[in-house]
Amino acid sequence: MKPHKNKIYTAGFIVLVLALVFVLWYFSVPRESSPELDSFAKCLAEKQVTMYGASWCSHCQNEKRGFGTSFKYVPYVECTEETEKCAAAGIEAFPTWTFPDGRKFVGEQGIQKLSELSGCSLTTPASE
Repeated sequence: MKPHKNKIYTAGFIVLVLALVFVLWYFSVPRESSPELDSFAKCLAEKQVTMYGASWCSHCQNEKRGFGTSFKYVPYVECTEETEKCAAAGIEAFPTWTFPDGRKFVGEQGIQKLSELSGCSLTTPASE
């Protein structure tokens, strides 16, 4: 191979690596919390709506990202660490959202659909 082509391939590889690093950084930065998302996440917890997921699951990461830092209030089971809980709940795919009435929703739901399914509001209650 000619030295000129090696430089082009090397430059292309560096650009590709930098783009990949940027994409990974961009998607790993959590959204800021908001009173609305905090209230919504706390409502899901009160209603015992639980998300089952895995750290390697990109759809789980998308679901978490939708909540920003408010995800800390969402009941969450990490199936790579709590395998018995996931097996007992009959979890076969990630993410899976479970409701105390036995309903299960597999895949990314998004906060709007979770609001509709749970009855938890995405707006701050007037009393706050």
